Amino acid sequence: MTAQLFFKWIGSLPPILQAVAVVIAFAVVVAVILLLVDVAPRKGALYTGIRLAMCLLIPLAVMWFFQSYYWAMGVAVLVGALFFFLDYRSRDGAGYLIQLVAFMAPAMLLLLVGLILPSIQTMYSSFWNSTGKEFVGFTNYIWIFTQSDGITSVVNSIIWVLLVPLVSTLVGLAYAVFIDKTRGEKIYKVLVFMPMAISFVGAGIIWRFMYEYRGGDFKQIGLLNQILVWFGGTPQQWLLNEPWNNLFLIVVLIWVQTGFAMVVLSASIKGVPAELLEAAELDGANAWERFWSVTVPSIRPALIVVLTTISIASLKVFDIVRTMTAGNYGTSVLANEMYTQFSKFEAGRSAALSVILFILVLPIVIYNARQIKKQREIR
Repeated sequence: MTAQLFFKWIGSLPPILQAVAVVIAFAVVVAVILLLVDVAPRKGALYTGIRLAMCLLIPLAVMWFFQSYYWAMGVAVLVGALFFFLDYRSRDGAGYLIQLVAFMAPAMLLLLVGLILPSIQTMYSSFWNSTGKEFVGFTNYIWIFTQSDGITSVVNSIIWVLLVPLVSTLVGLAYAVFIDKTRGEKIYKVLVFMPMAISFVGAGIIWRFMYEYRGGDFKQIGLLNQILVWFGGTPQQWLLNEPWNNLFLIVVLIWVQTGFAMVVLSASIKGVPAELLEAAELDGANAWERFWSVTVPSIRPALIVVLTTISIASLKVFDIVRTMTAGNYGTSVLANEMYTQFSKFEAGRSAALSVILFILVLPIVIYNARQIKKQREIR
């Protein structure tokens, strides 16, 4: 077929020419989109002629490329219907609907292929065994809530989502309030926000060195253990001692997310009208009362965004756990256990874990969407 020959020809080109071919193909796609959005819906005999020509040229190009009359006939029907609609809409000027479809179609297609279809397939796979050949019903879900590995991952994920958003938001809010309008505010913000520029894997490696343990007869390279030695203490195996090792992992995500919370809340605090704070001060409110009764209600939308965003990140955490402990010593979470079961060729259990993770994230997303809707109604 012409299509196969074309792709083989592309593959035979040198890498530089392949890149040029990709750029040309991208330019052609952009040109077609511009044709649909801007040129095709215009009024006038010239543009009507362009639409008629496209009704002939596009099917001919499809027939030549795919060497198939059926594809050409199908495309001819679709293109003819599309340009007939465009011609009809062009009587009142450029059609808004075709512009909307042209811009939304790529995003909707990516959403369908990259999210909706995989989600349906994952839910379907969660009711089958590891090979996908035997229907097992809720056996994979029962395994999660009856085996120690599954229960540990669920409990740990709940602990993460309870502690990380709360602590990160409180610390970020306190930092934003105390450094607001202070000397060197920008420098302080940069220092706190810097961990956000580090990947979770990088953060895990950094903190693994912080928690590094060597026997008492050896020189410590971990900062925390070295501090203990300086004060006459005994080095500790921070990442092996259950259940405290989970808290030491949670500290890493708090360290990363506090900068995000601080930046968002600081910007929101600066947006609080000064008149409200001055009026509260004239009414005799002290600093704490002004903060609690004026500032906090004013930044409530930002607080919700920060809490929900960090909550979702906490539920999906994988990199930190995998890098620092690989989920051993009672530190596994849902995302890590999902990967572990998949690596053991237990596709059904892995799919069930991902469904549970989706169910836990869904209420947070729905709540966030409702809050955004309420804010729009208020405006």
